[in-house]
Amino acid sequence: MIKETFKQAVQNVWSNKVRTFLTMLGIIIGVMAVIVIVGLGNGMTHMMQDFYSDMGSDILAVNIMTASTRTVEVSDVYNIINQKPEYYKGLSPIASAGGDTLRVAGEKYRRTSISGVNEDYTTINNYKVAKGRGIQYTDLIDNKNICVIGDYVDRKIFGGNGLGSTLKVGASEYRIVGVLEGRSKPASQYEGGNDDVVLIPYTTLMSVNNTSSVSEYYVVLQDADHSDAAQEYLQKSIKKLVSKDDYVYVMSLSAAMKQMSSMINVMVGVLTAIAGISLLVGGIGIMNIMLVSVTERTREIGIRKALGAQESTILTQFVVEAGVTSALGGCFGIVLGYIVSAIINQILPYILTDITLNVTPSADAAAIAVGISCGIGVLFGFLPARRAARLNPIEALRYD
Repeated sequence: MIKETFKQAVQNVWSNKVRTFLTMLGIIIGVMAVIVIVGLGNGMTHMMQDFYSDMGSDILAVNIMTASTRTVEVSDVYNIINQKPEYYKGLSPIASAGGDTLRVAGEKYRRTSISGVNEDYTTINNYKVAKGRGIQYTDLIDNKNICVIGDYVDRKIFGGNGLGSTLKVGASEYRIVGVLEGRSKPASQYEGGNDDVVLIPYTTLMSVNNTSSVSEYYVVLQDADHSDAAQEYLQKSIKKLVSKDDYVYVMSLSAAMKQMSSMINVMVGVLTAIAGISLLVGGIGIMNIMLVSVTERTREIGIRKALGAQESTILTQFVVEAGVTSALGGCFGIVLGYIVSAIINQILPYILTDITLNVTPSADAAAIAVGISCGIGVLFGFLPARRAARLNPIEALRYD
């Protein structure tokens, strides 16, 4: 009985292909939008997790913005963390290049990240040296004009032979003494990724560039258990060195990751709810077309009821037709969602050149979207189906 009802429902849907397709458009667009939006949220979450996992959860990021008349020396920050060895394991100052760009053989590479760091920076950020050596303490003391480059810089600019070569940052020339190991992520294929970096001793960078300064630090904690106390102590201690109007912000990377995850989830939830409006519109379209179908098939319904068909049989047939129409729309929407996601992934690298973001559709989201679309079809198809089931067979046979 159920098999025959389903078969007949499919035949009725298939007999009006164009009308059925137009009816399904709302469902198709809604499911496609949900798939793409959830995939975008997944991609943003993965990108964020990759970024923070490179550095670990036991890191405090410190940002200090002071007035021109006041400065916080690197030695001041070292003194603060040395006073609490139970909280802190070490730190790395990060000096900006002050607007200078990388130049090799006269060509500029504006997207390459240039930072002045100390000997602990690569360990803190989980970088490994693939060739040569990393920055050493003696490089800082002697203000040596040396640098360590990322895997992307070595491959794309120097053809894999960067070790021992020279490059320019601003007017200063630096000899490459080390090449970092690639992190085997899509970001390493594009400018601005984790491997598109040049690391210089921060003392050297500050001595040759008057606009270079240290306003950021990565502080390594002994353990994550004391994260809150260590964060509060560090912020209060640095605040004592600056005026009340200066900006001092100490952020736990693990807390930042949780905060970003919450923000992404809220954003995806709002966008998904907006996309869900298309599903509602699609449901209304299904209800409308089913009402038209009931009107067109009134005589057929009258004949069937005159021959002994039960109300439940008529009701089931029309509900199944509505469900099949909606389910087909959901399936087409999933296919279209995956196609659109693939197209977006091909376009994004040309738009977002500084970051790597991939739309990652979720199989769970696809399954839920199909289930919801089926439910919408059944829900919005029930009223027309009940109307068809309650038709008086005598009046239906008189219908012209």
